[in-house]
Amino acid sequence: MTPDFVAAARGWIGTPYVHQASARGAGCDCLGLLRGVWRDCLGAEPEAVPAYSPDWSEVQHDERLWRAARRWLVERPVTEVEPGDVLLFRMQSRAVAKHLGILAGPHSFIHAFSGHGVIESALALPWQRRVVACFAFPKGFF
Repeated sequence: MTPDFVAAARGWIGTPYVHQASARGAGCDCLGLLRGVWRDCLGAEPEAVPAYSPDWSEVQHDERLWRAARRWLVERPVTEVEPGDVLLFRMQSRAVAKHLGILAGPHSFIHAFSGHGVIESALALPWQRRVVACFAFPKGFF
Protein backbone atom coordinates (compact mmCIF):
# COMPACT_ATOMS: atom_id res chain seq x y z
CA MET A 1 0.00 0.00 0.00
CA THR A 2 1.34 3.44 -0.95
CA PRO A 3 1.70 5.90 1.94
CA ASP A 4 -0.71 8.84 1.84
CA PHE A 5 1.70 11.75 2.23
CA VAL A 6 -1.09 14.35 1.89
CA ALA A 7 -3.15 12.81 4.70
CA ALA A 8 -0.02 12.61 6.85
CA ALA A 9 0.79 16.27 6.19
CA ARG A 10 -2.79 17.32 6.95
CA GLY A 11 -2.41 15.59 10.31
CA TRP A 12 0.16 18.27 11.19
CA ILE A 13 -2.15 21.24 10.41
CA GLY A 14 -2.42 23.49 13.45
CA THR A 15 1.06 22.63 14.75
CA PRO A 16 2.74 25.91 15.80
CA TYR A 17 5.80 27.19 13.96
CA VAL A 18 8.98 26.46 15.94
CA HIS A 19 12.36 26.80 14.22
CA GLN A 20 14.25 23.45 13.98
CA ALA A 21 11.47 21.49 15.70
CA SER A 22 9.64 18.44 14.33
CA ALA A 23 6.94 17.43 16.82
CA ARG A 24 3.32 17.22 15.66
CA GLY A 25 1.12 19.43 17.80
CA ALA A 26 4.07 20.93 19.69
CA GLY A 27 6.02 22.71 16.93
CA CYS A 28 7.85 22.46 13.64
CA ASP A 29 9.28 24.49 10.79
CA CYS A 30 8.94 23.58 7.10
CA LEU A 31 11.78 21.05 7.25
CA GLY A 32 10.40 19.66 10.50
CA LEU A 33 7.04 19.09 8.78
CA LEU A 34 8.75 17.19 5.96
CA ARG A 35 10.74 15.15 8.50
CA GLY A 36 7.57 14.33 10.42
CA VAL A 37 5.71 13.22 7.30
CA TRP A 38 8.73 11.05 6.40
CA ARG A 39 8.59 9.41 9.84
CA ASP A 40 4.81 8.96 9.64
CA CYS A 41 4.94 7.31 6.21
CA LEU A 42 8.41 5.80 5.76
CA GLY A 43 9.87 5.24 9.21
CA ALA A 44 13.12 6.50 10.69
CA GLU A 45 14.72 9.55 9.13
CA PRO A 46 17.63 8.68 6.81
CA GLU A 47 20.12 11.11 8.37
CA ALA A 48 20.51 13.37 11.37
CA VAL A 49 19.74 17.01 10.64
CA PRO A 50 22.47 19.39 11.77
CA ALA A 51 21.57 22.64 13.48
CA TYR A 52 20.65 25.35 10.99
CA SER A 53 19.87 29.01 11.18
CA PRO A 54 16.85 30.74 9.67
CA ASP A 55 19.07 32.18 6.90
CA TRP A 56 19.74 28.67 5.44
CA SER A 57 23.29 29.52 4.35
CA GLU A 58 22.23 32.59 2.40
CA VAL A 59 25.50 34.42 3.04
CA GLN A 60 27.48 31.60 1.39
CA HIS A 61 24.85 31.00 -1.35
CA ASP A 62 24.99 27.37 -0.31
CA GLU A 63 21.98 25.34 -1.57
CA ARG A 64 22.18 22.95 1.40
CA LEU A 65 18.47 22.23 1.50
CA TRP A 66 18.34 21.47 -2.23
CA ARG A 67 21.32 19.10 -1.97
CA ALA A 68 19.75 17.27 0.97
CA ALA A 69 16.49 16.89 -0.95
CA ARG A 70 18.40 15.38 -3.87
CA ARG A 71 20.06 12.87 -1.54
CA TRP A 72 16.85 11.42 -0.13
CA LEU A 73 13.98 12.36 -2.45
CA VAL A 74 13.35 11.69 -6.14
CA GLU A 75 13.67 14.86 -8.22
CA ARG A 76 10.88 15.35 -10.75
CA PRO A 77 10.17 18.00 -13.36
CA VAL A 78 8.12 20.83 -11.83
CA THR A 79 5.67 20.38 -14.71
CA GLU A 80 4.91 16.82 -13.50
CA VAL A 81 4.14 17.60 -9.86
CA GLU A 82 1.56 15.36 -8.17
CA PRO A 83 -0.23 15.48 -4.80
CA GLY A 84 2.14 14.28 -2.09
CA ASP A 85 5.20 15.72 -3.83
CA VAL A 86 7.56 18.08 -2.03
CA LEU A 87 7.88 21.59 -3.42
CA LEU A 88 11.06 23.60 -2.87
CA PHE A 89 10.67 27.39 -2.90
CA ARG A 90 13.11 30.24 -3.42
CA MET A 91 11.58 33.08 -1.43
CA GLN A 92 13.66 35.82 -3.12
CA SER A 93 15.10 35.71 -6.62
CA ARG A 94 18.78 35.84 -5.60
CA ALA A 95 18.50 33.93 -2.32
CA VAL A 96 18.96 30.22 -1.67
CA ALA A 97 15.94 27.92 -1.79
CA LYS A 98 14.86 27.60 1.83
CA HIS A 99 11.17 26.76 2.10
CA LEU A 100 9.39 23.44 1.63
CA GLY A 101 5.78 22.38 1.26
CA ILE A 102 3.83 19.28 0.30
CA LEU A 103 1.41 19.54 -2.61
CA ALA A 104 -2.08 18.70 -1.33
CA GLY A 105 -3.93 19.00 -4.64
CA PRO A 106 -3.81 20.95 -7.87
CA HIS A 107 -4.38 24.27 -6.11
CA SER A 108 -3.05 23.94 -2.55
CA PHE A 109 -0.04 22.90 -0.50
CA ILE A 110 0.71 22.24 3.17
CA HIS A 111 3.63 23.99 4.83
CA ALA A 112 4.89 25.37 8.13
CA PHE A 113 5.07 29.12 7.83
CA SER A 114 6.55 31.52 10.39
CA GLY A 115 3.79 33.30 12.28
CA HIS A 116 1.12 30.84 11.07
CA GLY A 117 2.28 27.31 11.92
CA VAL A 118 1.32 24.39 9.70
CA ILE A 119 -1.39 25.48 7.28
CA GLU A 120 -2.83 24.53 3.92
CA SER A 121 -2.40 27.45 1.53
CA ALA A 122 -3.62 28.17 -1.96
CA LEU A 123 -0.90 27.54 -4.53
CA ALA A 124 -1.57 30.97 -5.98
CA LEU A 125 0.63 32.61 -8.59
CA PRO A 126 2.96 34.31 -6.07
CA TRP A 127 3.77 30.88 -4.61
CA GLN A 128 3.91 29.16 -8.00
CA ARG A 129 6.55 31.65 -9.17
CA ARG A 130 8.78 30.70 -6.24
CA VAL A 131 8.81 26.93 -6.89
CA VAL A 132 12.31 25.94 -8.07
CA ALA A 133 12.20 22.16 -7.69
CA CYS A 134 9.86 19.26 -7.08
CA PHE A 135 10.58 15.93 -5.41
CA ALA A 136 8.66 12.72 -4.80
CA PHE A 137 9.12 10.69 -1.68
CA PRO A 138 11.04 7.49 -2.47
CA LYS A 139 9.11 4.33 -3.18
CA GLY A 140 10.28 1.14 -1.54
CA PHE A 141 12.78 2.98 0.66
CA PHE A 142 12.76 0.27 3.32
